[in-house]
Amino acid sequence: MISAYKRRKLAFITVVYWFLLLFIVAAWIWWFISLESQNSQMRFYKLLQLNKDDPAYEQKLFFINDEHRRKTAQYISEGISFVIVTLIGALFVYRSVRKQFMLNRQQQNFMMAVTHELKTPIAVINLSLETLLKRKLDEGKQQHFIKTSLQETERLNDLVSNILITSQLESGNYINDKESINFSELVYKCVTDFASRFPSRAITKNIRENIFINGESLLLQLLVNNLISNALKYSPKEKPVQVSLSNHNGNILLRVMDEGAGISEEEKKKVFAKFYRSGDEAVRNTKGTGLGLYLCKRITENHNGKIAIQDNKPAGSIFNVEFKV
Repeated sequence: MISAYKRRKLAFITVVYWFLLLFIVAAWIWWFISLESQNSQMRFYKLLQLNKDDPAYEQKLFFINDEHRRKTAQYISEGISFVIVTLIGALFVYRSVRKQFMLNRQQQNFMMAVTHELKTPIAVINLSLETLLKRKLDEGKQQHFIKTSLQETERLNDLVSNILITSQLESGNYINDKESINFSELVYKCVTDFASRFPSRAITKNIRENIFINGESLLLQLLVNNLISNALKYSPKEKPVQVSLSNHNGNILLRVMDEGAGISEEEKKKVFAKFYRSGDEAVRNTKGTGLGLYLCKRITENHNGKIAIQDNKPAGSIFNVEFKV
């Protein structure tokens, strides 16, 4: 209901905006016609005052026609200049306002997603702890509830880390402390952690040993975690997720592959945008805040790398992150 109201409001503002713009352009055209009409009348009056028997008749006629042509050219050039400047300014304002509307909408979707993402793990942890407190359970069930609580705590930690790091990177307050890191061990640890947290999911790895990179450990860990989390989120539970790390053309190549529905060409251009998530937040089933892939791109660029998406055959997506050595 609220979304429909905002769409109608945006449509109304757009119609009013373009109506006013057309009115301004029409006013410029009327201004030109009025001045040109006045110019023609002045030429006509001057021609009436000429005497054909005057020896300077031809010269005066030439000056009158030349003045008329120069004023016409002046009005045309000024009119075109005003119209062009008006249209450029109007287009800039329109794009800025529309971009602001879209950003506000994405921020509202983000707040809805964050609220849901925070409430769900808190509710699960609260229920698990209450069950452990109020009931006497055997060792196996106790371990189950403790493990569930730890998994949801990790989920909360990932969410908070994404929000905080994004804020710090954008504000320029994040202090980079880059050093030589064994990237192979970092990726291996991330994959192992996800395999432990999601024992029912198949996560395969092909990690070449002793690949070192000059970078920030926390940021690179967030990068790998977000890519793996994204692959698990958007692929069927029975399909495997593959993580590989290798040297490629003298550079370091990290690949995360899934066998999900894949990403359309249009979506590939948008998924790295801040807050972007396909679909409507009110009806979307997949978890997330729209910061994961945005943060992946920022971290990759922060480490002098590039990230790209390609189709996985026969189905799914491959996220390629390549770092220059």
